[in-house]
Amino acid sequence: MSKVLAKKDHPSPFVPTGNKHGSPRTAIVDIGSNSIRLVVYQGPVRVPAILFNEKVMAGLGKELSTTGAIGKEAMALAVRGLKRFHRLCLEMEVDYVKSFATAAVRDASNGKELLKAARSIGYDVQVLQGEEEAELAALGVISGIPDARGIVGDLGGGSLELALVEGGEVLERFSFPLGVLRVADLRTKGQDKLKRQVRKMLKKTGWEKQAQALPFYLVGGSWRSLARLDMFDSHYPLPVIHNYEMEPRRAQRLVSRLAQLNRDKLKNVPGLSSSRIPTLKDAAWLLSMLVRYLGSSKMVVSAYGVREGLLFQNISKQEAARDPLLLGTEEVGAAQSRFPANSKLLGKWIAEIFSDDPADWHRIRQAACNLGDVAWRANPNFRAERGLEIGLHGNWVGISGPEREMLGQALYTSFGGGTRVFPGGGKLADEAATQRAISWGLAMRLGQRLSGGTRNPLEQTHIRKTGKKLELTIKSDLIHLYGDAVAKRHGHLANMLGLEPLMTAD
Repeated sequence: MSKVLAKKDHPSPFVPTGNKHGSPRTAIVDIGSNSIRLVVYQGPVRVPAILFNEKVMAGLGKELSTTGAIGKEAMALAVRGLKRFHRLCLEMEVDYVKSFATAAVRDASNGKELLKAARSIGYDVQVLQGEEEAELAALGVISGIPDARGIVGDLGGGSLELALVEGGEVLERFSFPLGVLRVADLRTKGQDKLKRQVRKMLKKTGWEKQAQALPFYLVGGSWRSLARLDMFDSHYPLPVIHNYEMEPRRAQRLVSRLAQLNRDKLKNVPGLSSSRIPTLKDAAWLLSMLVRYLGSSKMVVSAYGVREGLLFQNISKQEAARDPLLLGTEEVGAAQSRFPANSKLLGKWIAEIFSDDPADWHRIRQAACNLGDVAWRANPNFRAERGLEIGLHGNWVGISGPEREMLGQALYTSFGGGTRVFPGGGKLADEAATQRAISWGLAMRLGQRLSGGTRNPLEQTHIRKTGKKLELTIKSDLIHLYGDAVAKRHGHLANMLGLEPLMTAD
């Protein structure tokens, strides 16, 4: 499955190239029933950054229900796409390529023909069986939402995979020939007949009681597109799909909405790919039936799926246990800091002031400290906006919408936004959480001004609450660091916390 890629002018087995660009670059070529996608990753193995992402809507599974084979046009489109992706991997000096195929290739009578073409281009394609696909999709969800507990549903073009996850493990998994392309064909035979068929398949899971009141995690492009429509309809203020939550009743609402909307109106939905529009009605219908049958407590969207599950599957248990939010923010913060990163030290320096924070907030506060130096290169008049943008819209996982607002608010305040709520903020996080994030930002701002972004002053000073005072203790030989600008920020933080500032020499 894993190959090393060398740049040559003709198809050949991949061979080592040597690593000229830091951490290895890994490409995954996902040959799905609806689309074929290339994603190139680089960075920490736990949360690698996406360098490139492109799909070809080949529709390999479009004719399976009627002919049992991949259509000629779809086959030709797939081969052209695979050739382009292969060349791009060469040009990007990708070190490793992993390629896999799912339902359409494994079920089609001429699936081997596509595999042969892929091999001639230079791919070593692994054909995933249904339960393997279900497990990888579930691992992808666990990778991006570590505390996931419920049912993972991965809707592709040719199949539907379901898995039960809890405690970071995949407990059960199933695969059904209910891909969105197949549902469209089956519905032409009568909706009542299709309902009976779906219920019969779902009954095989034995989850009638076990899955009741558990979240349902949505994986797959069609379901993510439905979520974007729901975000648009509900005026959701944050354009981030990962970890977006919907009430179960919204599934039936989406069925009704799609019956009213034409293609032109759907094209106005931000982030909704026009190539997904033809499958939305069938995707919504199936989702509505599933959450009703399973008695789901809520629907949660995952931007991570089979591809990320494949990466997650191959890392050590120790690496898998790392917090993806803290790791991701630490990586970005270190790359953009002025001096060797002191983010952990800054987090430790302010932690005592906020020791009474709820446990879930401690990691959000540390994530903000990890990013505490990311906006220094920006124009001074726009540093607050730059910090907000990174915190609020960064490609983070393991974080909810309200927590993103807290992260963005802390950085907005830290980089000079003051004690006001950032423009458009306070819609997801409640007032107490927002005010706390402002306090974090003021504390970070004080620490950065006192130390100039360096380590030693933070190591040689201590800030704590003593009675009605916010006491900043400084080693005698560093006392001159307590200048007017530092005193001013000390006062701002103390006032926010309802305390009086006090500086003492040690």
